[in-house]
Amino acid sequence: MDSFHVIIPARYQSSRLPGKPLTQIGNQSMILHVCDRAKESGAESITVATDNNAILDEVQQHGYDAVLTREDHPSGSDRIYEAAEKIGLNDEQIIVNVQGDEPFIPAENISLVASLLSSPEDQMSTLCCPISEAEEVLDPNAVKVIFDKNGKAIYFSRSPIPYDRENIIKLGSPLSASYYRHIGIYAYRKSFLKQFISWSPSELESAESLEQLRVIENGFSIKIAALEKSPPHGVDTPLDLEKAKHYFESLK
Repeated sequence: MDSFHVIIPARYQSSRLPGKPLTQIGNQSMILHVCDRAKESGAESITVATDNNAILDEVQQHGYDAVLTREDHPSGSDRIYEAAEKIGLNDEQIIVNVQGDEPFIPAENISLVASLLSSPEDQMSTLCCPISEAEEVLDPNAVKVIFDKNGKAIYFSRSPIPYDRENIIKLGSPLSASYYRHIGIYAYRKSFLKQFISWSPSELESAESLEQLRVIENGFSIKIAALEKSPPHGVDTPLDLEKAKHYFESLK
């Protein structure tokens, strides 16, 4: 497998959990948990891309690399590209975008998404996992994905896809079709990331509020691998944070 570089976008501001990367989970901050998982993946380098000096100091004081980026980036992808430029990655090097609020992301998922870019023609990749409950299929916060037999994404949606016309999904009922939830981790070559952020937001992207649809609308492919089970959830809300703390204690 080609070497890869992990870049972790970590903004200080969060509407539901301000200062999220610095919140404590057990013996250390959330952002350090993410860095540790990235280190276990075998990444050639790990860099936190942040807009906040406190996060920068926290990361650097514990031996990891971090760069200060602009505050006004429209997306995490733009922040990652600025960081990739600052650390001097070349156009063909593989970047894995690991979100800064995923303290328990399995290290093997990070290396897996990078390994999907095995050919120079492969430009971007991501992961998904099976959905077993109707509630999750119907939840617009759970992004669904369908993909072809060659492991390339066809479409991502907040709506149930595929739509099973003969068996309408009902809460509490077993699922009659196969559904997959998208997992928000990406790998891409730096040259493709540069191209991606140069495109204007697309129509489907704006409708679904899903940035990855910009790739498909512009005629490019996203390789995807399905995990056997769902990884631990990230932290978006104070309730998620409490769950993360309990989960950490259960690992001892």
